[in-house]
Amino acid sequence: MSGWQQFYEENKDEDFELLSVAVDIQGPEVVKPFAKGKPFTTLIDTESKLANLFGFKIVPNGIFIDKDGTIRLLKQGFQVSKEEHVEAVKKLIHKEAEKVELEDQYFNPSTAPSDLEQQLAQTKYKLGMEYAKNGNKDAALKELDEALLLDTDNFLIRKQRWYIRHPEKFSPTIDIEWQQQQLTQEKAREAKLKGGLACGPEGCEIPGTSK
Repeated sequence: MSGWQQFYEENKDEDFELLSVAVDIQGPEVVKPFAKGKPFTTLIDTESKLANLFGFKIVPNGIFIDKDGTIRLLKQGFQVSKEEHVEAVKKLIHKEAEKVELEDQYFNPSTAPSDLEQQLAQTKYKLGMEYAKNGNKDAALKELDEALLLDTDNFLIRKQRWYIRHPEKFSPTIDIEWQQQQLTQEKAREAKLKGGLACGPEGCEIPGTSK
């Protein structure tokens, strides 16, 4: 039983619903094997609308919304394997807190893009996704590559590039080890172009996961 499935089973009688959102440009057919048999609903976000709305740069993320539509928790890099994250949701379910703020331990880049660079990166990302949806792989990769140059810490952009170039690494299973190796190689190349360090001495860790 997955972590989220176990969490849902333990809390489903507490007037609580769980909705998962899969970010996948290839649509529901790719997501179905991962959602099959789960007791909660999974939606497909083929256009990364949530990421654009909230400024997410990685997955997974967590949003807790109460019955009135008020956001009580917004966490980039939310992980059900982390006790602090799970306890925060339980406090909200049991109304032990009105709002919970969790530290963003991932996104704290030393050189963040300017507002203009970030806006341009988002525009190119959206355009790249449109090209991908229409089957224009080369045009999609051109826009996504340029978007990443503007916002190198945006893992969503980086991952979509991998997804288009190496779909076999994402289906039928997601190869996290390959992603870590790919990230380390790319960061090393980027460090040579811009200077500075490429992740840590042990390589690069995929944001939102634990080694």
